[in-house]
Amino acid sequence: MQYLVQIFTGDTMAAWERLSEPEQEAVSQEYFAISSAPGVTGGAQLQPPDTATTVRVQDGRTLTTDGPFTETKEALGGYYLFEAGDLDAAIELAARIPAARLGGAIEVRPLVAH
Repeated sequence: MQYLVQIFTGDTMAAWERLSEPEQEAVSQEYFAISSAPGVTGGAQLQPPDTATTVRVQDGRTLTTDGPFTETKEALGGYYLFEAGDLDAAIELAARIPAARLGGAIEVRPLVAH
């Protein structure tokens, strides 16, 4: 089963700024290690929410709005695609993501199999 592991930032920027440079480097290395973990098939860090464009179609017209759809404390900051035998394995990977302990939250969601 494939899982989308979504990284919601929450207060991670404040926690990040409190870390020393070597601690920041160690956290970065944790993310790189997860990227190359067995079963991880993709992933990326996202630009900040204010760079988003929200698209809607209303009465056949495409409408765009600068910025995210809603105001939120926990913006989506990145994701991994993870192939795992079961949810427990996906949760184990999610628990390794630094944002989970730095004030953010990780959502694990199975993809629809085709």
